[in-house]
Amino acid sequence: MFTGIVTAIGTVVESQSKGPSLKRLAIASPYDAAGIEIGASIACAGVCLTVTALKPRTDGEAGCIFQVEAAAETLSKTQVGEWAPGTKINLERSLKVGDELGGHLVTGHVDGVGTILKIEPIAPDPDEPWGATARFHVRAPRGLPRFIAAKGSICLDGTSLTVNTVEDDVFTVLLIPHSFSVTTWGERGEGDPVHVEVDLMARYAARLAEAGRGE
Repeated sequence: MFTGIVTAIGTVVESQSKGPSLKRLAIASPYDAAGIEIGASIACAGVCLTVTALKPRTDGEAGCIFQVEAAAETLSKTQVGEWAPGTKINLERSLKVGDELGGHLVTGHVDGVGTILKIEPIAPDPDEPWGATARFHVRAPRGLPRFIAAKGSICLDGTSLTVNTVEDDVFTVLLIPHSFSVTTWGERGEGDPVHVEVDLMARYAARLAEAGRGE
C-alpha cells in the first residue's frame, strides 16, 4: 500500500524487453540501498513494482539503482512498456504501519491510462519560489468516470490529488507549486498520457452497489 505522496524522482537507466510479455527496468534513485530489501515494493509513476536486484549508482550521485520487472498485465494497463533510458518517474516507498497518511490509500494497481487535454496556468504569487499553480484537465480512461467525484481523491502517476470538477469523462485537478518542485508534473504537456488509479473506496462502493442490484 502507498499514500500517493511522492518521495523521490527516479530515472530509468536500463530498459530490456524479455519477449512480448516481460520488461526489465533499472531505475536510478536517491534511496539508500541499505533500506531496501529484495522483494520490496516501490510505486513507480503509480505502478507497484517489485525490486528484484540492487546495485550502487555509477554517476557519482547518492542512492542506488534498483531493478524491477513488469509482466503482461502491467504492460497492457500502463505506460511502463514505453519507458526508456532517460525517462523520469515519480517514486514512493511502500507504507509502513504507523506512517502518516498524508494522501489517501493507494494500491499501486493502475486502472488505466488517461490523457492530459489542457493545462491551465494560474497567475503565480511573485513571492512563490517554485513558480505557478496550474489546473490540469484530464480525460479518464473508458469505464472509470463513474468512480471519479468532485472533492474525491484520485492518484495520477503516483501523486495523490483532489478532484476539482467532473464533466462527463473529463475531470480537473490542481497542481500547486510545491508539487511541481518534487514530482515530474513540471515536465508534463498537453496530450501526454497519465496513469490513473481511482479511489479504493469508490471502487468497492460501486461493486457493492452492483452486487445489491443483482440480489
